[in-house]
Amino acid sequence: MSDAPTAGRHRMSPRWLVRHRKRLLGAAAVLLSLIPLAFMNTAGAAAALPPQPGNFTGYGFDACTAPSSAAMSAWLKSSPYRAAGIYIGGVSRGCAQPNLTADWVREQVNRGWRLIPIYVGPQAACTPATRKNLIVNSTAAAQGTAAASDAAAQARALGLAPQSVLIYDMEAYDSADATCKAGVLTFMSAWTARLHDLGYLSGYYSSAGSGIADQVAVYHKAGYVRPDYVDFARWDNKATVTDPGIPAGYWSPNRRMKQYRGGHVETYGGVAINIDSDYLDFRVLPATKQSDWTRNGWSDVLARTTSTGNVFAYPGNGTVVTEAGRSSVVSGFAGMDQLVRMDLNRDGYQDVVARTKSTGTVYLYPGLRNGRLGNRKQLYKDQRKLREFTAIGDFNRDGYQDLLAQQISNGNLYLYPGVKGARFGTRKLVAAGDWNNRSEFTGVGDFNRDGYQDLLVKETKTGIFYLYRGKSGGFQARLRVGVGKSLRDLTGVGDFDRDGYPDLVGVQASTGYLFLYRGTGKGLLAGVRIATGYRGRSPLF
Repeated sequence: MSDAPTAGRHRMSPRWLVRHRKRLLGAAAVLLSLIPLAFMNTAGAAAALPPQPGNFTGYGFDACTAPSSAAMSAWLKSSPYRAAGIYIGGVSRGCAQPNLTADWVREQVNRGWRLIPIYVGPQAACTPATRKNLIVNSTAAAQGTAAASDAAAQARALGLAPQSVLIYDMEAYDSADATCKAGVLTFMSAWTARLHDLGYLSGYYSSAGSGIADQVAVYHKAGYVRPDYVDFARWDNKATVTDPGIPAGYWSPNRRMKQYRGGHVETYGGVAINIDSDYLDFRVLPATKQSDWTRNGWSDVLARTTSTGNVFAYPGNGTVVTEAGRSSVVSGFAGMDQLVRMDLNRDGYQDVVARTKSTGTVYLYPGLRNGRLGNRKQLYKDQRKLREFTAIGDFNRDGYQDLLAQQISNGNLYLYPGVKGARFGTRKLVAAGDWNNRSEFTGVGDFNRDGYQDLLVKETKTGIFYLYRGKSGGFQARLRVGVGKSLRDLTGVGDFDRDGYPDLVGVQASTGYLFLYRGTGKGLLAGVRIATGYRGRSPLF
């Protein structure tokens, strides 16, 4: 990793220079965050250790070669550092790693070190460094995907748990070369998307003047999968993660690391190591609390194909919903007219509650570990008197998932509370009046983060979105949060981008495009297209 002390000038970091033979490493994690169950059996060591570097603010360092256990012990006792970078792989990794094993990783984490996994793969085609392993701009996406797959495999082999941050080391390059810059961006977008698919989080190291500046420029670009964390090099000896080149709202809060000093030797406990100095402000990203069908920490979309009645899961990766990764959930749902998902039986897998249109019979289809649905169980014989089935989370805060539905005859909105035995208890009135002029009901989670589940609906005539904030036993006065008359299948997808606020998706009826509306706690940001091809898919849930 490199960046010269003055803007616009770069030199190769000691990370690249084998002659320095940096030997330090280290970094333990602190808080065991949610590890996707889909990955629990991929490696025993990975399941046993918390994600790295976890929740950490403070000083770190990186050395080209992981040091011995004795050196790590000496530095833990005497140095100001508590996080350390380890070079886990990549075709451009510069130093041998005789000490870097799964046992070594486990020992350092258990001692209290926070580890910063770094991967050094193909470099930009326009890098000034003399490197044989470069990005081929025409195949950059495939290379990025392959690099991420290898990085995840190396991480698992070392016992680094899912939800760890794997940082890609992209040395300085000539960002004035448009073709080369596009290749880097394409490569990194594919890298991040693939890591999300595999249950890891994406980090990106580069110089503040080239790689980081280019990432800033595409931060809000529709369809671009930006890294979750950035590690920027600016050798000004200032231990801070604020930087004039990175807007305050980007990778914030707690998603930044700075390399503030380049290669130099420090000695602690009689052990001298050539290091780069870093300052970290990292927190584990909050996992989505709903809509994670694939159980990798990211929100997904379920949609029924109208022509066949088949239901598929379309995985999200925090920025887009992918078509290629779809998986079959269930077939034969053409006759269903109300579909919602919730974990009604509280087994950790999302279930589907569905109503047969012709008879009104309501069934529970339990979610299975393989991403399919199990044998159905009848909940009600005939509920044709209801409309707008809505999964509203644990609305009454008793530990069970609940359902909202509107009675057509009187327009009232009722809560059907989840109870023990994977069923619903006696319904309760939560909002009286004529709700028949409203549509697209969707539970959006705790939108304003006050501890209560909230509801979003669209006023049918005007297309205005209104948020009904939950309170004990009902809702507060509505708030206008957006407008989208041409949208259908509005669906709360939890915290899609994992920024701490619930989000919403909807289909543009005229095009079949899927749009994401990011929540801010007070309203919705402008829609961003995250997928196409939904013209023949309805409902979304």
